[in-house]
Amino acid sequence: MERREDTPVRIARRKYEEKVKEKRREINATFGTMIPRTLFNEINAFLKETGFTKVQLVKAGYNALLEEKEQLNKTTE
Repeated sequence: MERREDTPVRIARRKYEEKVKEKRREINATFGTMIPRTLFNEINAFLKETGFTKVQLVKAGYNALLEEKEQLNKTTE
């Protein structure tokens, strides 16, 4: 596959990307997990129906699990 010719805009974008790549990696992260397709489709349908984002879903799930853990800790004390 041939590389497209370099234009001033493409050169500028590459230069900018090199500058901010490490900073972006420090600030953001991905889980990169795999889930069964049926569950994936179910989650996507839910998100589309409710208008929630995947980030909101992860945050809500995380908060729910933290609360569950706190409740579990209270009952074992």
